[in-house]
Amino acid sequence: MEIVGKAKEDVSLPKATMTKIIKEMLPAHVRVTRDAQDLLVECCVEFINLISSESNDICYKEEKRTIAPEHVLESLKILGFGSYIREVKAAYEQHRIENWDCPRAGTRWSKNRLEMTEEEALLEQQRMFAEARARMNSGNNNLPGQLQSQSQSQSQSQSE
Repeated sequence: MEIVGKAKEDVSLPKATMTKIIKEMLPAHVRVTRDAQDLLVECCVEFINLISSESNDICYKEEKRTIAPEHVLESLKILGFGSYIREVKAAYEQHRIENWDCPRAGTRWSKNRLEMTEEEALLEQQRMFAEARARMNSGNNNLPGQLQSQSQSQSQSQSE
């Protein structure tokens, strides 16, 4: 299976992570040769490519632009990996719970921000725009939190 814009040799998974997973899945007394580890990594990459391709086909048929978890679950069923669905759903739910307050792809809203009133959201937006303008005007490329702490430090040093 070919990945657009990448040579087959360039597509892989992190070796350290894969080695750790392999060791965790096997009894402590079992050793795995480097060749066997490489073969397992190749199998994992092929599996991911297979699921991704089928998920993309499902997404395309539904005239969607983004692959959703439902597309992945459907691809597992179509490709004969239906027995994995229960465990995949459980892992996905656990991932969602663990990452609820973390910024997610496509959105920057955490649980706390979802609970803002419209007025609070407007004030937050205005504050963020003001910070961005100030950074742009000063040529300062610091992150928003850094700008606020720097401006507080500057006003304290000016008042002394």
